[in-house]
Amino acid sequence: MNAEQVKELKVHATNVRKMALEAVYSAGAGHPGGSLSVADILTYLYQKEMRVNPKDAKNLDRDRLVLSKGHCSPALYGALAEAGFLPKEDIKTFRHADSYLQGHPDMKGVNGVDMSTGSLGQGISAANGMALAAKMDKKDYRVYAILGDGEIEEGQVWEAAMFAAHYKLDNLTAFLDFNGLQIDGDVTEVMNPTPIDKKFEAFNWHVILIDAHDFNQIEAAVEEAKTIKGKPTLILAKSIKGKGVSYMENQAGWHGAAPNQEQYEQAVSELDRYLAELEVR
Repeated sequence: MNAEQVKELKVHATNVRKMALEAVYSAGAGHPGGSLSVADILTYLYQKEMRVNPKDAKNLDRDRLVLSKGHCSPALYGALAEAGFLPKEDIKTFRHADSYLQGHPDMKGVNGVDMSTGSLGQGISAANGMALAAKMDKKDYRVYAILGDGEIEEGQVWEAAMFAAHYKLDNLTAFLDFNGLQIDGDVTEVMNPTPIDKKFEAFNWHVILIDAHDFNQIEAAVEEAKTIKGKPTLILAKSIKGKGVSYMENQAGWHGAAPNQEQYEQAVSELDRYLAELEVR
Protein backbone atom coordinates (compact mmCIF):
# COMPACT_ATOMS: atom_id res chain seq x y z
CA MET A 1 0.00 0.00 0.00
CA ASN A 2 1.12 3.53 -0.62
CA ALA A 3 1.11 6.23 2.06
CA GLU A 4 -2.22 7.68 0.95
CA GLN A 5 -3.95 4.29 1.17
CA VAL A 6 -2.56 3.71 4.66
CA LYS A 7 -3.69 7.17 5.70
CA GLU A 8 -7.20 6.45 4.42
CA LEU A 9 -7.35 3.24 6.44
CA LYS A 10 -6.15 5.07 9.55
CA VAL A 11 -8.96 7.59 9.13
CA HIS A 12 -11.52 4.78 8.79
CA ALA A 13 -10.11 2.98 11.84
CA THR A 14 -10.22 6.14 13.94
CA ASN A 15 -13.85 6.63 12.97
CA VAL A 16 -14.52 3.03 13.99
CA ARG A 17 -12.91 3.71 17.37
CA LYS A 18 -15.04 6.83 17.84
CA MET A 19 -18.20 4.88 17.06
CA ALA A 20 -17.22 2.04 19.41
CA LEU A 21 -16.75 4.56 22.20
CA GLU A 22 -20.02 6.30 21.35
CA ALA A 23 -21.82 2.96 21.55
CA VAL A 24 -20.42 2.05 24.96
CA TYR A 25 -20.87 5.56 26.37
CA SER A 26 -24.47 5.81 25.14
CA ALA A 27 -25.31 2.41 26.64
CA GLY A 28 -23.43 2.99 29.87
CA ALA A 29 -22.07 -0.52 29.37
CA GLY A 30 -19.96 -2.56 27.00
CA HIS A 31 -16.39 -3.53 26.21
CA PRO A 32 -14.23 -0.64 24.97
CA GLY A 33 -10.72 -2.05 25.55
CA GLY A 34 -10.88 -5.01 23.20
CA SER A 35 -13.01 -3.09 20.71
CA LEU A 36 -10.28 -0.48 20.33
CA SER A 37 -7.52 -3.10 20.02
CA VAL A 38 -9.23 -4.88 17.14
CA ALA A 39 -10.42 -1.81 15.20
CA ASP A 40 -7.54 -1.81 12.70
CA ILE A 41 -8.02 -5.46 11.75
CA LEU A 42 -11.75 -5.00 11.22
CA THR A 43 -11.13 -1.83 9.24
CA TYR A 44 -8.67 -3.52 6.90
CA LEU A 45 -10.97 -6.48 6.30
CA TYR A 46 -14.11 -4.45 5.56
CA GLN A 47 -12.48 -1.55 3.74
CA LYS A 48 -9.90 -3.34 1.64
CA GLU A 49 -9.97 -7.10 1.75
CA MET A 50 -13.30 -8.84 2.00
CA ARG A 51 -15.60 -9.41 -0.94
CA VAL A 52 -18.78 -8.03 0.59
CA ASN A 53 -21.55 -5.66 -0.48
CA PRO A 54 -23.79 -3.73 1.94
CA LYS A 55 -26.63 -3.90 -0.60
CA ASP A 56 -26.34 -7.68 -0.96
CA ALA A 57 -25.08 -8.71 2.46
CA LYS A 58 -26.28 -12.31 2.22
CA ASN A 59 -24.79 -13.08 -1.19
CA LEU A 60 -23.80 -16.74 -1.11
CA ASP A 61 -20.44 -16.01 -2.73
CA ARG A 62 -19.38 -13.32 -0.25
CA ASP A 63 -16.44 -13.61 2.11
CA ARG A 64 -17.44 -14.24 5.72
CA LEU A 65 -16.28 -12.82 9.05
CA VAL A 66 -17.00 -14.29 12.47
CA LEU A 67 -16.23 -12.11 15.48
CA SER A 68 -15.62 -14.97 17.88
CA LYS A 69 -14.88 -12.45 20.66
CA GLY A 70 -18.47 -11.27 20.32
CA HIS A 71 -18.41 -8.93 23.32
CA CYS A 72 -16.36 -6.54 21.15
CA SER A 73 -19.40 -5.89 18.98
CA PRO A 74 -18.99 -2.08 19.32
CA ALA A 75 -15.98 -2.32 16.99
CA LEU A 76 -17.81 -4.63 14.59
CA TYR A 77 -20.81 -2.30 14.46
CA GLY A 78 -18.48 0.64 13.91
CA ALA A 79 -16.69 -1.16 11.06
CA LEU A 80 -20.02 -2.14 9.48
CA ALA A 81 -21.32 1.41 9.76
CA GLU A 82 -18.11 2.82 8.28
CA ALA A 83 -18.49 0.37 5.37
CA GLY A 84 -22.12 1.32 4.73
CA PHE A 85 -23.91 -1.71 6.20
CA LEU A 86 -25.87 0.29 8.78
CA PRO A 87 -26.58 3.96 9.57
CA LYS A 88 -23.93 5.60 11.72
CA GLU A 89 -26.60 7.41 13.72
CA ASP A 90 -27.89 4.05 14.99
CA ILE A 91 -24.65 3.42 16.88
CA LYS A 92 -25.86 5.51 19.81
CA THR A 93 -28.76 3.07 20.32
CA PHE A 94 -26.33 0.28 21.27
CA ARG A 95 -27.72 -2.01 23.99
CA HIS A 96 -30.94 0.00 24.30
CA ALA A 97 -33.99 -2.16 24.87
CA ASP A 98 -35.61 -1.34 21.51
CA SER A 99 -32.40 -1.37 19.44
CA TYR A 100 -31.27 -4.00 16.95
CA LEU A 101 -27.66 -3.33 18.00
CA GLN A 102 -27.37 -5.45 21.10
CA GLY A 103 -24.33 -6.34 23.20
CA HIS A 104 -23.42 -9.31 21.03
CA PRO A 105 -23.71 -9.61 17.24
CA ASP A 106 -27.03 -10.86 15.86
CA MET A 107 -26.93 -12.33 12.37
CA LYS A 108 -30.72 -12.10 12.05
CA GLY A 109 -31.04 -8.48 13.07
CA VAL A 110 -27.89 -6.71 11.86
CA ASN A 111 -27.05 -6.27 8.18
CA GLY A 112 -23.60 -7.67 7.49
CA VAL A 113 -23.23 -9.86 10.57
CA ASP A 114 -22.41 -13.41 9.43
CA MET A 115 -22.69 -15.21 12.78
CA SER A 116 -24.33 -14.57 16.13
CA THR A 117 -21.59 -14.83 18.75
CA GLY A 118 -21.14 -14.26 22.44
CA SER A 119 -20.29 -17.46 24.27
CA LEU A 120 -16.51 -17.47 23.93
CA GLY A 121 -14.91 -20.29 21.99
CA GLN A 122 -17.88 -21.00 19.75
CA GLY A 123 -17.29 -18.51 16.94
CA ILE A 124 -14.21 -20.24 15.57
CA SER A 125 -16.19 -23.47 15.31
CA ALA A 126 -18.85 -21.69 13.26
CA ALA A 127 -16.12 -20.27 11.02
CA ASN A 128 -14.84 -23.82 10.52
CA GLY A 129 -18.28 -24.87 9.32
CA MET A 130 -18.43 -22.01 6.84
CA ALA A 131 -14.98 -22.82 5.49
CA LEU A 132 -15.77 -26.53 5.17
CA ALA A 133 -19.04 -25.68 3.40
CA ALA A 134 -17.10 -23.62 0.87
CA LYS A 135 -14.83 -26.59 0.21
CA MET A 136 -17.74 -28.98 -0.19
CA ASP A 137 -19.63 -26.59 -2.47
CA LYS A 138 -16.50 -25.73 -4.46
CA LYS A 139 -16.89 -22.03 -3.64
CA ASP A 140 -13.95 -19.62 -3.59
CA TYR A 141 -15.03 -17.36 -0.74
CA ARG A 142 -12.74 -16.97 2.25
CA VAL A 143 -13.64 -17.06 5.93
CA TYR A 144 -12.10 -14.83 8.58
CA ALA A 145 -12.45 -15.24 12.33
CA ILE A 146 -11.27 -12.98 15.13
CA LEU A 147 -10.41 -14.51 18.49
CA GLY A 148 -9.41 -12.92 21.77
CA ASP A 149 -6.35 -14.06 23.73
CA GLY A 150 -8.43 -14.68 26.84
CA GLU A 151 -10.87 -16.61 24.67
CA ILE A 152 -8.30 -19.23 23.73
CA GLU A 153 -8.39 -20.45 27.32
CA GLU A 154 -11.61 -22.15 26.19
CA GLY A 155 -11.14 -25.80 25.29
CA GLN A 156 -13.49 -25.56 22.33
CA VAL A 157 -10.98 -23.33 20.56
CA TRP A 158 -8.47 -26.16 20.51
CA GLU A 159 -11.05 -28.67 19.31
CA ALA A 160 -11.79 -26.23 16.50
CA ALA A 161 -8.08 -25.82 15.78
CA MET A 162 -7.75 -29.59 15.43
CA PHE A 163 -10.83 -29.73 13.17
CA ALA A 164 -9.56 -26.96 10.87
CA ALA A 165 -6.21 -28.65 10.42
CA HIS A 166 -7.74 -32.09 9.90
CA TYR A 167 -9.99 -30.81 7.10
CA LYS A 168 -7.18 -28.70 5.60
CA LEU A 169 -9.21 -25.49 5.73
CA ASP A 170 -6.75 -23.29 3.85
CA ASN A 171 -9.64 -20.90 3.08
CA LEU A 172 -9.84 -20.04 6.79
CA THR A 173 -7.77 -17.24 8.32
CA ALA A 174 -8.08 -16.56 12.03
CA PHE A 175 -6.78 -13.41 13.68
CA LEU A 176 -5.87 -13.59 17.34
CA ASP A 177 -6.15 -10.19 19.02
CA PHE A 178 -3.23 -10.56 21.42
CA ASN A 179 -3.51 -7.54 23.71
CA GLY A 180 -2.39 -9.54 26.74
CA LEU A 181 -5.27 -8.57 29.01
CA GLN A 182 -8.64 -10.09 29.87
CA ILE A 183 -11.30 -9.12 32.39
CA ASP A 184 -9.35 -10.58 35.32
CA GLY A 185 -5.97 -9.16 34.29
CA ASP A 186 -2.87 -10.39 32.48
CA VAL A 187 -3.69 -13.50 30.42
CA THR A 188 -0.41 -15.12 31.44
CA GLU A 189 -1.44 -14.88 35.09
CA VAL A 190 -5.08 -15.94 34.69
CA MET A 191 -4.48 -19.05 32.55
CA ASN A 192 -1.29 -18.75 30.54
CA PRO A 193 -1.95 -19.57 26.84
CA THR A 194 1.60 -18.89 25.66
CA PRO A 195 3.48 -19.75 23.54
CA ILE A 196 0.48 -19.26 21.29
CA ASP A 197 2.37 -19.51 18.03
CA LYS A 198 4.02 -22.81 18.93
CA LYS A 199 0.73 -24.31 20.08
CA PHE A 200 -1.10 -23.49 16.85
CA GLU A 201 1.87 -24.71 14.83
CA ALA A 202 1.68 -27.99 16.77
CA PHE A 203 -1.96 -28.23 15.66
CA ASN A 204 -0.68 -27.88 12.06
CA TRP A 205 -1.65 -24.27 11.45
CA HIS A 206 0.45 -21.80 9.52
CA VAL A 207 1.24 -18.93 11.91
CA ILE A 208 2.16 -15.32 11.07
CA LEU A 209 3.18 -12.78 13.72
CA ILE A 210 2.31 -9.12 13.16
CA ASP A 211 1.71 -5.74 14.78
CA ALA A 212 -2.09 -5.44 14.90
CA HIS A 213 -1.91 -1.69 14.31
CA ASP A 214 0.33 -1.71 11.22
CA PHE A 215 -1.81 -1.85 8.07
CA ASN A 216 1.09 -2.90 5.85
CA GLN A 217 1.78 -5.86 8.14
CA ILE A 218 -1.92 -6.76 8.21
CA GLU A 219 -2.05 -6.69 4.41
CA ALA A 220 1.12 -8.74 4.01
CA ALA A 221 -0.18 -11.38 6.43
CA VAL A 222 -3.55 -11.64 4.70
CA GLU A 223 -1.86 -12.00 1.32
CA GLU A 224 0.53 -14.64 2.68
CA ALA A 225 -2.40 -16.59 4.11
CA LYS A 226 -3.91 -16.83 0.64
CA THR A 227 -0.79 -18.61 -0.64
CA ILE A 228 -0.87 -21.33 2.05
CA LYS A 229 -2.29 -24.62 0.85
CA GLY A 230 -3.48 -27.57 2.90
CA LYS A 231 -3.70 -25.87 6.31
CA PRO A 232 -5.46 -22.94 8.01
CA THR A 233 -3.62 -19.75 8.97
CA LEU A 234 -3.47 -17.97 12.30
CA ILE A 235 -2.41 -14.32 12.24
CA LEU A 236 -1.12 -13.65 15.75
CA ALA A 237 -1.63 -9.90 16.04
CA LYS A 238 0.12 -8.15 18.94
CA SER A 239 -2.18 -5.33 19.93
CA ILE A 240 -2.75 -2.68 22.57
CA LYS A 241 -5.91 -2.91 24.62
CA GLY A 242 -7.65 0.46 24.51
CA LYS A 243 -5.56 1.55 21.50
CA GLY A 244 -5.93 5.24 20.67
CA VAL A 245 -7.16 6.50 24.05
CA SER A 246 -4.33 7.38 26.40
CA TYR A 247 -5.96 6.47 29.70
CA MET A 248 -7.39 3.21 28.36
CA GLU A 249 -4.25 1.78 26.76
CA ASN A 250 -2.95 -1.39 28.43
CA GLN A 251 -5.44 -1.07 31.29
CA ALA A 252 -7.38 -4.25 32.12
CA GLY A 253 -9.99 -2.16 33.94
CA TRP A 254 -11.30 -0.94 30.59
CA HIS A 255 -12.12 -4.45 29.44
CA GLY A 256 -15.79 -4.06 30.31
CA ALA A 257 -16.42 -0.56 31.68
CA ALA A 258 -18.10 2.48 30.16
CA PRO A 259 -16.50 5.93 30.33
CA ASN A 260 -18.31 8.75 32.09
CA GLN A 261 -19.02 12.00 30.23
CA GLU A 262 -15.68 13.60 31.05
CA GLN A 263 -13.75 10.47 30.06
CA TYR A 264 -15.78 10.07 26.87
CA GLU A 265 -15.18 13.65 25.83
CA GLN A 266 -11.45 13.27 26.50
CA ALA A 267 -11.32 10.08 24.41
CA VAL A 268 -13.15 11.70 21.48
CA SER A 269 -10.91 14.75 21.74
CA GLU A 270 -7.79 12.57 21.51
CA LEU A 271 -9.13 10.72 18.48
CA ASP A 272 -10.21 13.95 16.79
CA ARG A 273 -6.74 15.35 17.37
CA TYR A 274 -5.26 12.26 15.71
CA LEU A 275 -7.60 12.72 12.74
CA ALA A 276 -6.46 16.32 12.43
CA GLU A 277 -2.83 15.19 12.46
CA LEU A 278 -3.56 12.70 9.67
CA GLU A 279 -5.07 15.41 7.52
CA VAL A 280 -1.90 17.53 7.59
CA ARG A 281 0.48 14.67 6.80
